[in-house]
Amino acid sequence: MKILVSACLLGANCKYNGGNNLCSEILHLQDRHTLLPVCPEQLGGLSTPRSPAERKGDRVITCEGADVTQAYQKGAQEALALAKRLGAQCAILKARSPACGCGAIYDGSFTHHMVSGRGVAAQLMEEAGIPVYTEEMLPKEWQSKEDS
Repeated sequence: MKILVSACLLGANCKYNGGNNLCSEILHLQDRHTLLPVCPEQLGGLSTPRSPAERKGDRVITCEGADVTQAYQKGAQEALALAKRLGAQCAILKARSPACGCGAIYDGSFTHHMVSGRGVAAQLMEEAGIPVYTEEMLPKEWQSKEDS
């Protein structure tokens, strides 16, 4: 199976602070699947590092108050185009991210308060019929034997 994956989860230093969110559980999937790394924020033209941002309704705002919604929308569209072009059957995106979060995201207050919702890219993927998971909610059949 071809799986679109947030590049930060594969160890790419594209997280907002210049770091990554390396997830060994996801790295193990490359033994059985083709993993396709993507960073919607970078695809939208944002730099790394960049100011932290959170989704507030339909907008994405940095902690300084700058509206970066357009960059997040562009990145989401580019990520979806890649998913379609490369034949991704699903996506594993970074939990809680304003681009990639699925199920719960930060509320836009920069107080670590969570609300039900999806990141811009996750929402676009789901609307296009691509199932989205996070590193925190992988299907049981994907979990490594050591974790079973």
